[in-house]
Amino acid sequence: MLGDYRIEGRGAAEIAASVESGVGSGALAPGDPLPPMRELAAELGVNPNTVAAAYRTLRERGVIETAGRRGSRVRERPATAPRESVRVAPPEGGLDISTGNPDPALLPPLGPASAASTDAAARAPVLYGAPDTDPALAALARAALDADGVPAGPLAVTSGSLDAIERVLGAHLRPGDPVAVEDPGWGSLLDLIPALGLRPLAVALDDEGPLPDELERALEQGARAVVVTSRAQNPTGAAVTAARARELRAVLAARESTLLIEDDHGHGIVDLPLHPLSCATRHWALVRSVAKAYGPDLRLAVLTGDRLTVDRVRGRQRLGPGWVSHLLQRAVAHLWQSGAVDASRVAGSYGARRTALLDALAARGVAARGRSGMNVWVPVRDETGTVARLLQAGWAAAPGARFRLASPPGVRLTVSPLTLPAIDRLADDMAAALRTDRAGRYD
Repeated sequence: MLGDYRIEGRGAAEIAASVESGVGSGALAPGDPLPPMRELAAELGVNPNTVAAAYRTLRERGVIETAGRRGSRVRERPATAPRESVRVAPPEGGLDISTGNPDPALLPPLGPASAASTDAAARAPVLYGAPDTDPALAALARAALDADGVPAGPLAVTSGSLDAIERVLGAHLRPGDPVAVEDPGWGSLLDLIPALGLRPLAVALDDEGPLPDELERALEQGARAVVVTSRAQNPTGAAVTAARARELRAVLAARESTLLIEDDHGHGIVDLPLHPLSCATRHWALVRSVAKAYGPDLRLAVLTGDRLTVDRVRGRQRLGPGWVSHLLQRAVAHLWQSGAVDASRVAGSYGARRTALLDALAARGVAARGRSGMNVWVPVRDETGTVARLLQAGWAAAPGARFRLASPPGVRLTVSPLTLPAIDRLADDMAAALRTDRAGRYD
């Protein structure tokens, strides 16, 4: 079963170490099946419970996965480099439209908010034992969530949306559990899932969000959790509509033990309403990051959800960083209170650029997607060739491999660095790149 490699050891720790050694050396390859526990126990002359303990340790470390009657096997390795590192540098004088960053011109100045926060800290320093959430921030966040129809629930503050998602997954799941994720989807999330020892299950989506039949299929395959992007989906720009939300809620309600996580990172940069799925399942969480509207370096997100989920997140947080700096929380609260970001203006700016690019591509016969947010997704046949041809024309675009599991190839274009005059040139160059792609190859 394992070729020439022999698992050794008398105790659970020794057996687990032997398997890890084989995986690390390459003698055990991803996908290789491990012996049934009783068979290996007989071979090593140990109690089957000892092997069971070793396999449990390996699963918790993300080394192996167990699929019911199919037994245990070496887990597929996550990529050696994060998906976000799959990028190309723009040529000299070119434009980088690959990063997914907001337009700096639309971000608010942080000086007044920082000064107000430090002044408050001088008057009343935050010491050990203080509440982990700033009251002003919590009140403002709760009011905004209430206005969007998000069910009442306790709040937590995390260091960005990915930190929140990781903590929620860790509060309920164990290594080896399957998680339904959008495909194409956020590259950082697709990196995080296997890094936690979890198994991603692809869910296709259209402009209105995840397809209900696809979500149903993933749940039938055993998905213990699902992550849905509410608006400004990365990379396609999808946004969950009211009709789609009803369909998805019906699918989830039939499996109320599923953990639901909603990522509303588009809050503040889109003018489409939120249609939350929250409370469709027993355990749920909705995450709002300030990165896109107020600046990625603020590293702050607000999380709400059912009480057990939020309590577990806060409890685990107390054992690590303790809390997100109140200096940061007060600064964000000041930004919200002062109306530092005009959400309608920001959404209008991104929307105008996105719509102009979609129209320009359509006029040249290029199909593309981008219902909300700051990205446009262009399906292509050959990602590598298309990205290379765009690079020659002076554009650094994001290859779809950063965002895909099983979905067809594509290229993501971020509109935030684009001026309206540049859009026509980009559309011309994209159309030319795709014409070359369709021309075929010559040997």
